[in-house]
Amino acid sequence: MLSPTATVFEFFLIPLAVLIIYHDVRYRRIPNPFVLATLISGLTLNFALGGFEGGLNSLGGCVLAFILMFSLHVFGAMGAGDVKLFAAIGSVIGAHLVLPTFVVVVLTGGLLALVSSLRSGVFRTTMHRVLQILIGLLPGWQMPKFSVPADRRLTVPYGAAITIGAIIAIAIFHA
Repeated sequence: MLSPTATVFEFFLIPLAVLIIYHDVRYRRIPNPFVLATLISGLTLNFALGGFEGGLNSLGGCVLAFILMFSLHVFGAMGAGDVKLFAAIGSVIGAHLVLPTFVVVVLTGGLLALVSSLRSGVFRTTMHRVLQILIGLLPGWQMPKFSVPADRRLTVPYGAAITIGAIIAIAIFHA
């Protein structure tokens, strides 16, 4: 059974997820007004439900979520819209849920990428690039940079993984 606070957050995030998934799958873009509305709503909800401490937790969640996704963006694994979206969702879930949500989002995104690469026939190429990235993490090796494919259908709409992962994480981890 979800707590009343988790229910409020889920009630807010589910319609957002529908909008984000539609726009990210159809246009491969996450509109800034959706992100800004999420950020403002997250700060407002947490401040209203938790007072000053809730507002600080919300702000901390935003910053931590931004840092985590920006680190992936630097390696070319994430678009700027995905970074902004996860930061805005961080303001909704608060600092204490950012790390577990990040793990769920990465797992959800990995599953989405697997299905997407199998469906589009680029599984082998994708796995080769994953191996190159893992080797690039080793000391003394250089991280590869991959260009974004011209055919956007070969990219993963990670906004879907972020919103679905956040909904799952709130349902599992929110006390």
